Amino acid sequence: MKKLIYYLLITIVICSCKEKTETAVIENSKEESKPVIQEKEITDPKETEVWDPEPKTISFNQNNVPSDALVLFDGTNLEAWVSSKDATPAGWTINADQTMTVKPGAGDIQTKQDFGSIQLHLEWSAPDSVEGEGQGRGNSGVFFQNKYEVQILDSYQNRTYSNGQATSIYKQHIPLVNATKAPDQWQTYDIIFHEPEFDSSGKKIKSGTFTVIHNGVLVQDHVEILGSTEYIGPPKNEAHNKGPIKLQDHSNLVQYRNIWVREL
Repeated sequence: MKKLIYYLLITIVICSCKEKTETAVIENSKEESKPVIQEKEITDPKETEVWDPEPKTISFNQNNVPSDALVLFDGTNLEAWVSSKDATPAGWTINADQTMTVKPGAGDIQTKQDFGSIQLHLEWSAPDSVEGEGQGRGNSGVFFQNKYEVQILDSYQNRTYSNGQATSIYKQHIPLVNATKAPDQWQTYDIIFHEPEFDSSGKKIKSGTFTVIHNGVLVQDHVEILGSTEYIGPPKNEAHNKGPIKLQDHSNLVQYRNIWVREL
């Protein structure tokens, strides 16, 4: 009796394996029998042309400012700016040549308007009289959302710590090259800022980034913003909304002109 049961079990196992094998063969056969769909060969260049949407056309004024930009300073007034200390009218000096100069002791100034991700253009010049060295020479800075600084400094033949020289993402990223011109010349910054993102609980879910072009030279290539700019200690990542653009009073007579912004 035991032998009979043993032979029956063996027979069931063999039949089961055979059935699975036959099923697999049938399925494989079905897969192999599926028709092969070949992509149509494209011979007409028009088939890969996309006409819509059509990019919006912009123009430029005499100062080469794009028509879709918001002018923050054109040399005539400081109406777009307020004191960072108390939101009173900005107290920096407007000069006869339509530039403005930091007024030491007046404090930082910032835009009345808050911004998210932007393209910013500004031009600056170190003080006409070269004084000091390192961080004490032609020092200012441009802050995004009042938190993230791109350094402004007279870095022409002026050694300082590398993550604190002109165009550094202050204390976070060293520029690829030092493209600073002599202090008697104007410097241009073109900065692409993508703001960080936070979830509903205040946790950062995406870092912000900076791309910086200094005098036509790429010096920061889509680098990650590690957090807020801190003079002492590591960056912080506290949740926030849009914020103003801020220019720093570092007690040096840095000059500015032709500042405009495009929202992204």
